[in-house]
Amino acid sequence: MIRFYNTLSGKIEDFRPLRPGELGLYTCGPTVYDYPHIGNYRAYIFEDLLKRFLIFSGFKVTHVMNITDVDDKTIKGAKALGVSLNEYTKKYIEAFFEDIKVLRIQPADHYPRATEHIEDMVRMIKGLLDKGYAYFKDGSVYFSLAKFPDYGKLSKINKEELRAGARVETDEYEKESVYDFVLWKKVKPGEPYWETEIGPGRPGWHIECSAMSTRYLGPTFDIHCGGIDNIFPHHENEIAQSEAYYGQKFVNYWLHCHHLVVDGEKMSKSKGNFFTLRDLLARQINPVDLRYFLLSTHYRKMLNFTFDNLEQARASRQRIIDFVYELEHQMLPQKSQSQTDSVSTMTGKALADFKDSLADDLNISSALGAVFELVREINSRLARNELSRPAANVVLTAIHEMDKVLAILPEKKEEELPAEIVIKIEQREQARREKNFALADSIRQELLQQGIVLEDTREGVRWKKIK
Repeated sequence: MIRFYNTLSGKIEDFRPLRPGELGLYTCGPTVYDYPHIGNYRAYIFEDLLKRFLIFSGFKVTHVMNITDVDDKTIKGAKALGVSLNEYTKKYIEAFFEDIKVLRIQPADHYPRATEHIEDMVRMIKGLLDKGYAYFKDGSVYFSLAKFPDYGKLSKINKEELRAGARVETDEYEKESVYDFVLWKKVKPGEPYWETEIGPGRPGWHIECSAMSTRYLGPTFDIHCGGIDNIFPHHENEIAQSEAYYGQKFVNYWLHCHHLVVDGEKMSKSKGNFFTLRDLLARQINPVDLRYFLLSTHYRKMLNFTFDNLEQARASRQRIIDFVYELEHQMLPQKSQSQTDSVSTMTGKALADFKDSLADDLNISSALGAVFELVREINSRLARNELSRPAANVVLTAIHEMDKVLAILPEKKEEELPAEIVIKIEQREQARREKNFALADSIRQELLQQGIVLEDTREGVRWKKIK
């Protein structure tokens, strides 16, 4: 049984989807006013781990991730540059899709953009007005918290803090500001707007996710994810407007990941500790090492980014890569069936432990522990020359099964060498055959400078890339 910590109930619950064997997943996507930072990708990779594990467990997952391309921040950015909203956000939308590909984040089934779903938002707002949950004030439409007694059930907001009749029009606000929030904003000079049944204007941030999630997943769906900073006000407001409109439960399971900090402090451009993926790639960081780092701490724990911690993650990932390389390339004997059976039992247990750990609220530390225990046991057998080729193949199959969830092993194309490097290796082999060891050593050193390590074995020369 899969179990998750549900922010709504505040406890670990058995996961029971609305429909057997399938589920709807909504994850808060980027607000495209800038390049996402590594804290954003901590959330996106947690959600990718969750999705991959659910698929690994046999579920058909319908995944929706929104793109917020109209809100206070995007409008401010476009106005500052004197360009249209579409022109401003286009660059950041393209960058986001480039980044998730580099980080091996599986694409969602749907990426609805706020500007393409104005009609859905207007329909909800009109319904909330008709039902008495919303009201006009000075050309804008607000949601009345006083009309929704369950407000605060996700964030555990103290209802006594509710300031009856007070309103807030900004998209994001502090926890103590428990005000009626804006659903539709009146036209302002220099801002984009839409002519609609409820008048000219633009949507507030919160209504966007309610309209888009239910448009693709229905009025009630299984899992909604995001960072803990989304719990209030954003997710709390989503619940209020969705349940008021549809008259039924909005989401069954709410999963939230904790913050990422840098050197123990909140990321800030003024502190110089603010990093985007592009910043790290410019430092020659392998993006898959970053992926491993971001997924290797439990999603509900705060994650501290330091370059030392990233290096430790790189070394751990490299240990798995080297292990797979050895199993794939060593010349191993064909031995008895009993040895293969023994290893099959061992790998079966490792796979079961891996899956059971992730089924326990995505316990990634325990899951990775199962991987490294298998690595240790098999390396011990390799050292004693007690591993056969069939047994090694069983282990490789298991590791690649686990990697369907982790996505940290090199892709096949990563193991291909440029033609000029292959020629150099062949030239070195020719030099060795001719006993020109000075030239052979010179070529080895030249390749080492390019990050290619050569290993001479009884089976021939092998190579691997190093950082």
